[in-house]
Amino acid sequence: MEVSEDFTITLRLGQQPLSITIRREDEEAYRAAEKLINQRYNSYAAQYPDQGNEIYLCMAALSIALSLKKNEFRNDTQPFVDSMKRMLDTLDETLGTKAQ
Repeated sequence: MEVSEDFTITLRLGQQPLSITIRREDEEAYRAAEKLINQRYNSYAAQYPDQGNEIYLCMAALSIALSLKKNEFRNDTQPFVDSMKRMLDTLDETLGTKAQ
């Protein structure tokens, strides 16, 4: 009997169960994501009581998305690359080694 690469798992996000079909190799990442969402959910539920499951899930999603975007901005290397290119061009011009 062949083991399928896809299988169904149930994640609990806040108070909401979510059954999804995933690749077996991705299960660890999904479980880690579930844990992160629930940590943020529980933090907001403790901080802002009586707001409801949907609000806590939205707050957790916003918090995680914001962290992701901040990390993307921090890892944007294009300004560094542009700066290095300008510096190299200046060095080439100064040293007279610029390609003709």
